[in-house]
Amino acid sequence: MDGKVYFQCMKLSIICILWYLSSTTDNILGKIIMTELPYPMTVTMTHLVTASIFLGQIKSFLNVPKGKPIDKKYFYIMILPLALGKFISSVSSYVSIWKVSVSYAHTVKATLPLFTVCLARLILGEKQTWPVYFTLIPIIVGVTIATATELSFDKIGLTSSVVATFCFSLQTIFTKKCLKDTGYHHLELLTFITRLSASMFIPVWFLYDFIKIYQDTKFLENGKVGQTIFMLLCAGLCNMMHNVLAFSVLAIVSPLSYAVANATKRIAIIGGSLIILQNPVGPMNILGMLIAILGVLAYNKAKYDQHQAEKIKEVLPFTRSTSELKQLSSVFGLPHSKSDLNFSNGHIEQLSHKSPLLQEYEALNGFQLIPLTDHSAPDVMNVKPSLVRGATVSSTGRPTLHSRAVFHV
Repeated sequence: MDGKVYFQCMKLSIICILWYLSSTTDNILGKIIMTELPYPMTVTMTHLVTASIFLGQIKSFLNVPKGKPIDKKYFYIMILPLALGKFISSVSSYVSIWKVSVSYAHTVKATLPLFTVCLARLILGEKQTWPVYFTLIPIIVGVTIATATELSFDKIGLTSSVVATFCFSLQTIFTKKCLKDTGYHHLELLTFITRLSASMFIPVWFLYDFIKIYQDTKFLENGKVGQTIFMLLCAGLCNMMHNVLAFSVLAIVSPLSYAVANATKRIAIIGGSLIILQNPVGPMNILGMLIAILGVLAYNKAKYDQHQAEKIKEVLPFTRSTSELKQLSSVFGLPHSKSDLNFSNGHIEQLSHKSPLLQEYEALNGFQLIPLTDHSAPDVMNVKPSLVRGATVSSTGRPTLHSRAVFHV
């Protein structure tokens, strides 16, 4: 590993650790806050407003370049849905934390690879290997066991966790596409989407939650208003850092790799919540969590093996060659292992049947047969070996012909 690769690995590792810490703190504070202030939309709006204010300062500090103006059509079909999805996924996430334990909510969210694989197949047409599909089974089984034995089970909490996971998966795929399409810096795109989301839903929050809080005399008179506001601010800062770091990871890695890292983050949150909040769990509940976690780890390994196989296939394609093409000139069956095409598959029929390998041919689909001889040679079989491309002299003194078939991709 050279110095540059080592630096990138260390950078990604540090970002992931800080991401896990900020996300764990955000979730634990959110659970504590909603025991006193059971308004998930208020928690979400606090986070969006906090991020909208401080992200501008972070961008200025890091000298993040401003992006180019976005086309109106692209704004409506991509940016606006991303802002809407950010709000829905955040609200759903906090509803789930409010209704069920943090550990159970994130056990359900460990199914993110399942949603990502399915959505990537439907939207992007990506296919996975069978080991990847098989590793999704223990994730599903583990979440099912944890659901059946969860002491704080709530239908709304389960539904909210599933909705949040689905929306996060969609966000992962389309945010990566948006970063590629617009060329925006990831912090610029995050700031834009966060501010747009906050401006869209502040009126909704005011009509829905603000009036309820204003009429909630029990909360206003319990003497913990200042403490709750302070914790809301701290949770908002942690959530902002969580989003900044999440977008930083997403800008570095692929959507599926991000899904793997995000699933690993769930493990840290589950462990941290069990230690700090000490919510009651049974043996079967713990077993379900462990099975889901092992499924995530198996998924990581299967995805790694798939990526390595694809990389080897791209760098070192299997080829087949021969130096005696003259002997095969009458048999149109020279397979090309990269594309499973051969010379008789619509390429060579158009050439002369006497010596097809001695002519130059290029098809519209990118296939090209490199000519064997110099075009100035009057008789290809009587030319000197030096005029024949890649030729050698056989024991009879005649040139042994070489040729290459090239598929331009």
